[in-house]
Amino acid sequence: MAAKRKNGSGDLTTQILVQIRDEMRSMRGALDTTNARLERTNDRLERLENRHTEDITRLATEVIAVAKAVVEVRDLLREQRVDRTRLEDHEGRITRLEKKAG
Repeated sequence: MAAKRKNGSGDLTTQILVQIRDEMRSMRGALDTTNARLERTNDRLERLENRHTEDITRLATEVIAVAKAVVEVRDLLREQRVDRTRLEDHEGRITRLEKKAG
């Protein structure tokens, strides 16, 4: 070890190790910053996923409601068609009775 100090290689090694240590500290700080940003990004992504799930649920509920409304409209149209046929039949019978009576 004494020989290294005499020729200066010990000082150079120490300087290199100090520089490596300082650079690692700097990188650790950058890594901490990156990790914090990543955590915020993950939080935002989680909120988006939750909102997406809520939107899908809400849309599915509305699609079911629309489907039920379509069924109700279809049934009403069928009833109107039956009523219209019955009305036309009654009108025809009334017309025939009027012709017989008059």
